[in-house]
Amino acid sequence: MSYQFFENLAQWVEMQKKMKSAFERMYDTVKRGDRLDLVIATRAAFQHMIKTLKAFDNWLGDPLIISHMPREYLEEVWEVAYKLVITLLELDIKHTSAYKEYLEKLQMEGKINPLVASGMSSGIGGRRERREREEITLSM
Repeated sequence: MSYQFFENLAQWVEMQKKMKSAFERMYDTVKRGDRLDLVIATRAAFQHMIKTLKAFDNWLGDPLIISHMPREYLEEVWEVAYKLVITLLELDIKHTSAYKEYLEKLQMEGKINPLVASGMSSGIGGRRERREREEITLSM
């Protein structure tokens, strides 16, 4: 392996340390911030996670790299990957379910922006909304 390869690894590690420090520094500020701060910071975190996951995936797909990787390193990556995917799936299930219920509540109360509501007719609550319109039409 060339000197450049080792230099690239060192640069990656330094960049990751800087990103970790940046996210740690901004955590409390974002928690106290407004909704836009939360959206921007979360998207930045997602983008960096995607970049890091892609790098791990590329790493594990390179036969020259994994041929020299100790099993313990692979086990550690699997353990963390497993915890991340389970945590992410649990968050997605919880968040999507709660958001669906929240939107349905707002819809029933007539508190959804009409532009959003018109886009929902084929999405969240769309079947219920169509069924309710059909029931109203039939009862007239």
